[in-house]
Amino acid sequence: MKAHDDLGTPPAPGRMPALYIGHGAPTLVDDPVWPVELAKWAGDLPRPRSILMVSAHWESQPLTVGATTPVPLVYDFYGFPERYYRTRYAAPGAPELAASVAKLIRDVEPVAQAPNRGLDHGAYVPLTVMYPDADVPVLQMSLPGLDPEHLFAIGRRLAPLRDEGVLVLGSGFLTHGLPYVREYMAGKAGAPTWSIDFDRWAAEALAAGDIDALFDFRNRAPGMLYAHPTVEHLAPLFVTLGAAAVADEAPDFRIDGYWYGLAKRSFAVR
Repeated sequence: MKAHDDLGTPPAPGRMPALYIGHGAPTLVDDPVWPVELAKWAGDLPRPRSILMVSAHWESQPLTVGATTPVPLVYDFYGFPERYYRTRYAAPGAPELAASVAKLIRDVEPVAQAPNRGLDHGAYVPLTVMYPDADVPVLQMSLPGLDPEHLFAIGRRLAPLRDEGVLVLGSGFLTHGLPYVREYMAGKAGAPTWSIDFDRWAAEALAAGDIDALFDFRNRAPGMLYAHPTVEHLAPLFVTLGAAAVADEAPDFRIDGYWYGLAKRSFAVR
């Protein structure tokens, strides 16, 4: 029996899936393939009432929820052409969702508010592709740490939101060894061995529902030191897995392959 079997409950009719996606850089929107994949995926989903976004680019302890009214985006990148700093994504705020998150979490850990904190690029870049009309309310929630079991437990707490039409969306990158992919950014095709090996290992562990192996990725995953010199881009995956109705059920892989040598594998859990 796999770990956490006892935490699962059968999915209810109409329950929203939870997603883990690779969010790319601001230049994702110019890729000829990836935005088409993301847009198609979003079109296949039930329309969410609201979106709870957990991005690799916001670590804050205690757990913090961002703006519940439209505020400027966070352009948390540098060295890009000016046009990427003119992107706008004025999605409605989600104050009711913020209240629900606090209610589900506050008996186990405090929940802070950052009313002026807008969506960062890990949140808004994929949303501009998935919901380009910016007509779905969005709330961003911080990562209150990087411990996978802690994040998984938070996802379990948040799982009931899916029955209320909330799309729980973890946004990271399955491999993120930016210091080691310069030659691929310069135009080399394919991906480095460490990225391929980590991606394959993660896909196999996810397909097998081996939550314990995934928790222990630092020790078990091949290519780990190169794939994740820091682990914040893998961390949202554990919130997504925690929000699954059945924690150790194989996910639905919707996007795979590589982008500048990094694994863009993305999936849904039901």
